[in-house]
Amino acid sequence: MVEGPLPLPARVNALDSEDMFGYVRRFVDDLESAFGAVNERTCPWLADLRERPFSGLLCLGMGGSAAGGSFLSALADHNGSMPVLSHTDAFLPQWVSTDWLVLATSYSGNTAETLSATRMAIAKGLTVVVLATGGELAGLAETHHDVHLLGAPGGQPPRSGFGHIFGRQVALLRCLGLLPEGEDDAGMIERLRAASARLDPLAGTEGGVEALAEALLDRSVALLGPTELSPVLTRFKNQVNENAARFARVGVVPEMNHNELVAWGGTGGVADPTVPDQAVLLLSWGGLQPHVKARNAWMVQHLETEAAWQLFGEGATLLEAMLYHCIVMDWLSVTLAVLAGKDPTSIGPIASLKASLADHA
Repeated sequence: MVEGPLPLPARVNALDSEDMFGYVRRFVDDLESAFGAVNERTCPWLADLRERPFSGLLCLGMGGSAAGGSFLSALADHNGSMPVLSHTDAFLPQWVSTDWLVLATSYSGNTAETLSATRMAIAKGLTVVVLATGGELAGLAETHHDVHLLGAPGGQPPRSGFGHIFGRQVALLRCLGLLPEGEDDAGMIERLRAASARLDPLAGTEGGVEALAEALLDRSVALLGPTELSPVLTRFKNQVNENAARFARVGVVPEMNHNELVAWGGTGGVADPTVPDQAVLLLSWGGLQPHVKARNAWMVQHLETEAAWQLFGEGATLLEAMLYHCIVMDWLSVTLAVLAGKDPTSIGPIASLKASLADHA
């Protein structure tokens, strides 16, 4: 008798060496605790920063620790009170001046590029808030008077700590008046918790995330969505890259309609033959602009691929829709990993690169 493939729970048990599925399951709990972790009792320097006339916020970070900054930038564009920019490099932009606040995020506290840019910010006299679980970055708050530490729980892969990181970042910006206060955080948390439980591929529900992951196993993935969800698309790509060791590409609407659309073919065009069996995940939410809705409808009708899915971000606000998409992407990426026979925690090439850079430092 020939045995079929192992069921998903058995694959997870065999491959998930550091409980990445558990981290995904606890994401909403991490987020909830992070929202309540930033206040004047835990961060007595908040009152002083709130009184300063900052012109904008510059977010420093790399990899998973950079995702929150790009999310904050999109939220600030949507309903913030000043510019928020995300910067992912070892050097500061030349234009940055002392009237900008810097938020430097490194889950480990030892990301080389973030440390370099933060030290440059300190040298230029900028006010800095560091968000870290420890490491050299956290130590800067002990040795410089205008560097303030916002701590977070450690002990897990940085990309799995997004709830800890982003929840604190949102709470910080709300405390500083850069983002409006949440009107229904408790309701949002409960809706997100229910969504995560419903989407959990190990919860016994048929279809859903596991079926979508199986459909993507032998296809390259294109992630499309509107400008305000571009940080979500990028994090989605990064999670597929890192958790599942799979390529994914991002297209932002309407910009991709002015160039990339031709490569997809349709209406007499010829689709790019170098990307056979390409799947499309089209992300949206309830606040889509009418012209983007019209563009999406056209793409659904004309893109030359039979493997296309629309993923709707549930929630009345952009923040909730973003977080809902995060839940979907995390469940999908770890499920795709184990279905392909990969440990979702393993990041061998990144570890090898870091070791090589350390040897040549």
